[in-house]
Amino acid sequence: MKKVVFILILLFGVSLQAQDKPAYQLYDKKGKKVTYSKMLKAAAATEVVLFGEYHNNAICHWLQLELTKDLAEIKPLVMGAEMFEADNQLAVNRYLADSITQKQLDSTARLWVNYETDYKPLLDFAKEKKITFVATNIPRRYASMVAKKGFEVLETLTAEEKSWMAPLPMPYDANLPGYVNMMKMMGERTSPNMPKAQATKDATMGYFIAKNLQPGTVFLHFNGTYHSDNFDGINWYLKTYQPGVKIMTIASVEQKDVGKLEAEHYNKADFILVIDEDVTKTY
Repeated sequence: MKKVVFILILLFGVSLQAQDKPAYQLYDKKGKKVTYSKMLKAAAATEVVLFGEYHNNAICHWLQLELTKDLAEIKPLVMGAEMFEADNQLAVNRYLADSITQKQLDSTARLWVNYETDYKPLLDFAKEKKITFVATNIPRRYASMVAKKGFEVLETLTAEEKSWMAPLPMPYDANLPGYVNMMKMMGERTSPNMPKAQATKDATMGYFIAKNLQPGTVFLHFNGTYHSDNFDGINWYLKTYQPGVKIMTIASVEQKDVGKLEAEHYNKADFILVIDEDVTKTY
């Protein structure tokens, strides 16, 4: 009888385990599972955190907000994001200061389609806690110009327009892995100016992060994961503008099975957020 009971308990345990459906798992760059607490501790010990997201992934946005709240309990923060362009900084500042309403921000800033669900909570947290929030990205119209005509076109802009981007001439290395891979992914017809347009974003985000670093704080930055994967992109520019800066990166990937990090994702970041590929998308 005891043997039968033991078998039933064992089978029940296996059944429960089979029903366990974790939505995500954190790993270090070597593929070892790590806890959220370890990632939080590492974030508090650095100067810049680059949180690479999938723009439409609900788990990414949930964890970004949780990390922001928890990190703010440990260290003073500066926040910033790719999703806000530098020429909208005044509007962001006015919203944070309660000088304009959300409706007025909507009409004066170019907010992303998923702003309401995914980025407003971050901006509102900064507003509540009186945290500086930096619009770090180059205005998209100038990146589009570079995609068509190269870096040279930026020299035709006014002094005010140039203030919304990294100083000219922007450093550029076409052999950086991210830019090489971009050319490969887009095929032979891709213009060499396409990775240059990407570089204007990476450079500008790196520049405005460096410009807004404050002693004793952590700059928590949100960007598409491609902009900081493989310690490339923003990382390279940030270290160019601020040699010796301590950076921690988080990359996001989607897998069918979150129980083991796929080999292709090793060394993608200090911490890799693996999300079940079936998780709901926000748009």
